[in-house]
Amino acid sequence: MACGTGLHLRHLPPAFRAEGVDRSAEMLAVARVRLPGVPFHRGDMRTVDLGRRFDVVSCLFSSIGYMRTVADLRAAIATFARHLRPGGVVVVEPWYVPTAYRPGTVYMDAIPGKSRTALHQVRLIVAQRKGRLSIMDAHHLVGAPAGVTHFVEHHEMGLFAEAEVAEAFVRAGLEPVFDPVGISDRGLWFGRMPAPGADRAARGRAKRLAVRRARAVRWARLPAKRG
Repeated sequence: MACGTGLHLRHLPPAFRAEGVDRSAEMLAVARVRLPGVPFHRGDMRTVDLGRRFDVVSCLFSSIGYMRTVADLRAAIATFARHLRPGGVVVVEPWYVPTAYRPGTVYMDAIPGKSRTALHQVRLIVAQRKGRLSIMDAHHLVGAPAGVTHFVEHHEMGLFAEAEVAEAFVRAGLEPVFDPVGISDRGLWFGRMPAPGADRAARGRAKRLAVRRARAVRWARLPAKRG
């Protein structure tokens, strides 16, 4: 889900059969050229239906943050769950929780070209916030022998508490586990679809607890340190 131009998908074949979903036709066009043997689908992660199930459904690099409301978040996680086989796993890299997001912070990164005539890129962002949304205008400068191009990308991403994410997993019938280390400093969520024959009564109790106590929902945590 939210595969973009397929940069991370390229690491999966041929060991794994993989497919990609994204809303952007432009990004999918790049992905299809990059990985001609991989099926790609245009769709919204809240509503897409591929008509089959998978062992793993992933949504990485904080793409889940483009869900602007709790309702959007729940719809996306429910879609992931609908595409999962019993015993399968959903993997979601979250965006920042509200208490970790710092409005007024300035971010900058630069990608130098490999030669003096190659493209050189700089990106500059000043973090802003409006209610439960993080607001970011990413200013890009692209330098080439013909001159410098400037363009702006506008991003609005939802800020969700860990309890709200855990509740979305439980509502979708998944057993949530949170790894506070993950790929980046934002951690990583795992949601397992119980195999057939799992204790339905226990799952029902867990779901009712999560709905009733969203701010204090309990979930399994992996150790903060590895090794």
